[in-house]
Amino acid sequence: MNLYFGRDKPVGGEVSDAEWASFLADTVTPQFPSGLTVIDARGQHRDPAGVIGSERTKLVVVVVFDAPAHRARVASIVETYTKRFGQHEVFRVEQPVCAG
Repeated sequence: MNLYFGRDKPVGGEVSDAEWASFLADTVTPQFPSGLTVIDARGQHRDPAGVIGSERTKLVVVVVFDAPAHRARVASIVETYTKRFGQHEVFRVEQPVCAG
């Protein structure tokens, strides 16, 4: 499962490195304590007004073997991020994987 967290705040500014570290430690890690990967990325998106923008992004990759069983955890993470930082959404991708 991939979660894309845009860092631009709609009211201006950006989710700082310290704010991200705090969110990761107190919200994401407790939901997936067995492990995850965080990748710095640059994302492009179309905002609700139709304007295409680019922003720094954090990509969180979590490998789970029963995605439906983890949807409530992901929903909690997304809800916390959108409320805390005023985001419109967090993009999520689920795909089957073979892990060993």
